[in-house]
Parts: sequence; C-alpha cells; structure tokens
Amino acid sequence: MIPDASGWRSSALYLHVDRLAASDIAWEWLRRNEAYDHDFDVYSLKKEDPQLLTDRIRQQWGLRFPA
Repeated sequence: MIPDASGWRSSALYLHVDRLAASDIAWEWLRRNEAYDHDFDVYSLKKEDPQLLTDRIRQQWGLRFPA
C-alpha cells in the first residue's frame, strides 16, 4: 500500500493531531511504516489462525490489542 503523500505539507490536513491520544499518534506512525506493512502482509498471507497473526505482530512490533 502506497499512501498518498501529495498533501503532506498542508497543515490543514493535520489539525486533528492536536486531539489525538498517544496511541492514536502511534497508530498514525505505524500505519505509514513500510516494514510494518510488509510484516503484516507476510504474516496475514499465511492463512494461519488469526490469534497466531495477532501474537506475531504483537511480538514483532510491541503492540497490544485490547479485548
């Protein structure tokens, strides 16, 4: 997935950041990380148990998934 970065200099596009929690900002960073995107694609293509995918992503990237 290649994000559209054409408007990255527009401050209007980032006004919402002031209202984000730390976990929201972390997700905004992570979802733009090519290595995370690659790992997620590799793990999810294996058609394994979804819990195993969750465990692998958690271990690799230090994520926590509530509930």
